[in-house]
Amino acid sequence: MRLSSMADYAVVTMCAAARHCGFARVSASELAEETGLPLPTVQKLVSTLSKGGLLKSTRGAGGGIQLARPAAAISLADIVEAVEGPIALTACVEDGRHDCALEKNCSVRPHWALVNTTMRGALDGVKLTELARIQTQEVAQELS
Repeated sequence: MRLSSMADYAVVTMCAAARHCGFARVSASELAEETGLPLPTVQKLVSTLSKGGLLKSTRGAGGGIQLARPAAAISLADIVEAVEGPIALTACVEDGRHDCALEKNCSVRPHWALVNTTMRGALDGVKLTELARIQTQEVAQELS
């Protein structure tokens, strides 16, 4: 399994937002500059992550972007799902999907739900606080 570029960039953007003391407001321009991502990409991610309930965006004077909930309550699974949808290694477990030639005789299909749940659980165990802290430590090491 490989994350899309947008999911990867979403993690980078959320880490940057978390480093701004979580609930402090920051602009999309500041996030773009800090992460090295193009401003239009950050703006698109802010919209997607806001719809996913991970960021809050306020317009106007005194506005900006901030985490919608504490970084410790946001997981890698939450970020990935906000961008990519439900975590699933195969499409055959989705309701209404019948596009696999092996579906009628597949002995593995009943087990994919367990695999997907396990994968989501692993990603859910990685909290934004850990991801932001790791990056902060790496930057501090590079500067010293």
